[in-house]
Amino acid sequence: MDKDQGILLESGTNELEIVEFGVGENRFGINVIKVKEILNPQPITKIPHSHSSVEGIIEIRGEVVPVVNVAHALGFDPSEQPEQDKFILSEFNQTKIVFHVHTVTQIHRISWEQIEKPSKMYQGLETQITGVIKMEEEMMLLLDFEKIVADINPETTLQVDQLRELGERERSHKKILIAEDSGLLRALLQETLEEAGYSQTHLFEDGREAYDHLKALAEEGKEVDEEYQLIITDIEMPRMDGHHFTKLVKEHSKLSSLPVVIFSSLITNELRHKGEKVGADAQVSKPEIVQLVKYIDHHIL
Repeated sequence: MDKDQGILLESGTNELEIVEFGVGENRFGINVIKVKEILNPQPITKIPHSHSSVEGIIEIRGEVVPVVNVAHALGFDPSEQPEQDKFILSEFNQTKIVFHVHTVTQIHRISWEQIEKPSKMYQGLETQITGVIKMEEEMMLLLDFEKIVADINPETTLQVDQLRELGERERSHKKILIAEDSGLLRALLQETLEEAGYSQTHLFEDGREAYDHLKALAEEGKEVDEEYQLIITDIEMPRMDGHHFTKLVKEHSKLSSLPVVIFSSLITNELRHKGEKVGADAQVSKPEIVQLVKYIDHHIL
């Protein structure tokens, strides 16, 4: 698999590349940026008392990596032809994980606008789907891999108690706009920032919703930097991703002074240049909440 293709996608174009994979009869997608390698199955060392969706561990070039059975995590039947299954080695949240799937088929280049938010009719806060991709006559589901991993190991997500190292905090009246598509993370982020003293948070489910709101304020003649003092945005979001959202904010004459912090599982040394190119003021990898609060303090105070 040519990893350079994904990295060379222009920043801020609202496009992404998806690796399509199958579990049973179902089609799913994972962002190419999260994929390091596609492997054939290999012997797994089982770990006593591990989570039921964790098959065990394997060694990949000297690194010990856990293997998550995606069919089990989603409540689907096991593979009918396990010898033909595939292992997707992925990296996000500064962690490497292998996802055991049944097939890996192809790469699609699409726009975030082709990805719809899952309807609340068929999913709740605890959904494992972040988007529905409309492909010709079929649909492909974008899985929330962070949620799957957080269900297995809650320590991989935001931890309020990490803020203790910052000591006593004063309450702030500064207002923060948050664009984050995961309901779980929106709730955690709001709770964690509240603990850090920032109770004036305003939540949006994707970049499009957040940008339309800001643009409307500007068009009404409001001083936007009095309405909000900082923006926090995820990268992967249906309809409009965080890089495109940041680019539009920084190119808009009445919005460009707003500090933008990208808070994403995709912040790595290789991909940091994408955020820099669209004008982000800071980039923090999930789940580094202390680092995020320090950046907020720096840009808001």
